[in-house]
Amino acid sequence: MSRLESIEVTRLRWFVAVAEELHFARAARGLGISRQRLSRTVIELEEELGAKLFVPGAGPTQLTAEGQQVLDEARAMIADAPVAAPVEEEGQQRLRVGFVPGVTVTKWERIWGDRFPDIPLELIPVPMKEQEPALREGRVDMCFVRLPIDREGMSAIPLYRETPVVVVPKDHPISLFDQVSTADLADERMQDAADLDEAAMTMELVAAVSGAAVVPHSIARLHHRKDLVYRTMTDVPETEIALAWPAAHTTDLVEEFVGVVRGRSERSTRTPVTRAADKSERPKQQARKQQPAKKPAGAKKQPARKQPGKRRGR
Repeated sequence: MSRLESIEVTRLRWFVAVAEELHFARAARGLGISRQRLSRTVIELEEELGAKLFVPGAGPTQLTAEGQQVLDEARAMIADAPVAAPVEEEGQQRLRVGFVPGVTVTKWERIWGDRFPDIPLELIPVPMKEQEPALREGRVDMCFVRLPIDREGMSAIPLYRETPVVVVPKDHPISLFDQVSTADLADERMQDAADLDEAAMTMELVAAVSGAAVVPHSIARLHHRKDLVYRTMTDVPETEIALAWPAAHTTDLVEEFVGVVRGRSERSTRTPVTRAADKSERPKQQARKQQPAKKPAGAKKQPARKQPGKRRGR
């Protein structure tokens, strides 16, 4: 029985690609995946086999004797394997992120696309009343939610607070104010704006029958109309947006997206991909440390310092 039989054919194909190219970046481009992910796969393969497949610190990349033997075995196993669909398996990996009305995800989508071009990010609009069911039923992997939510079994990272505003017709006396308090609205016809999924209809009512509605600033901006204006409320609690996901499903992709949202750089040591890439660089760094430091050219040899001796008496 071969020691490679328990290893997925896809991982063996990736190792063979590196072994044949002897260049991680070229192999990654040919496979259509990121270099970091390919490095991590090779590291995991080495740990699983308990052997170094590539010479640590070598440049250009070189196979070890053990690596050459594994390459021969891997080629034989790939040739005998049924024509499966490793590319399809790769294509199945994606991250589904939901977002409730008012949340703008364009920035994070762009950063994810630049950082992980081989892993699709599927953005799914989620109604407010569905934000928890969507997470608990697995319709999305993560979701930008409007707090509060039931935290049991959930991880949640508060991101920012939203300023409440009051929406009124453009010619309403309130439109002359810069800021408004609840006392200023004591005599107004207030429209029920509790259901943010129906905010468009609420705005329609404000425009049609006058009155006012208090909503988060992002909702007023989302449903902005030329015949309405909104002003900041001074004594209404702010709402809070958070990124939430089931705690039991904290995968590497989830951690990577958390890093993107929190503004971590691509080389942050807190992301799974970077930890794997740094681990692959460690043997090279250790090899460099073991090399004796070269003396600069032209350096003069310092004369030996004389040891003080005892003074002889006369």
